Amino acid sequence: MRKLTRQQVILLHSELIKRTGGTNGIRDESLLDSALNAPFQGHADTDYFPSLQEKAARLGIGLVRNHAFVDGNKRLGAHIMLLFLSLNHIELEYTQDELSSIFLKVASGGFSCKDLFHWILFHQKGNSYIQENTAAFMVHEKDLKIKYR
Repeated sequence: MRKLTRQQVILLHSELIKRTGGTNGIRDESLLDSALNAPFQGHADTDYFPSLQEKAARLGIGLVRNHAFVDGNKRLGAHIMLLFLSLNHIELEYTQDELSSIFLKVASGGFSCKDLFHWILFHQKGNSYIQENTAAFMVHEKDLKIKYR
């Protein structure tokens, strides 16, 4: 399993703010650490979030709801969730409007971690319903890489 480091998330946030606008900076470092560590917690031999999809959902929810950054928490939560999935060879098919709508619901509390997990499963590439009924955008790892100078 591949995951992003704290420093990578901070750099991605800075780049996201440069590209899309907003105020850069961390509002609460402990909330950032909590959001980044929660998906990988467990007890004894039991992971609280055993699948990659569950970990991704928890990561996205945590980054949005913990509000660790001054601005861009919804954008970052969506981006990091998708990047984590892509790094672990899981591709999703969805529209940008749908993704935006889902993360607005995540931020308002109208979409739970379990809901986001099910959304990921439903939109995972290879789901025959999606392939047959939706013209959707596919996320590829190369599309999510941000180059730093």
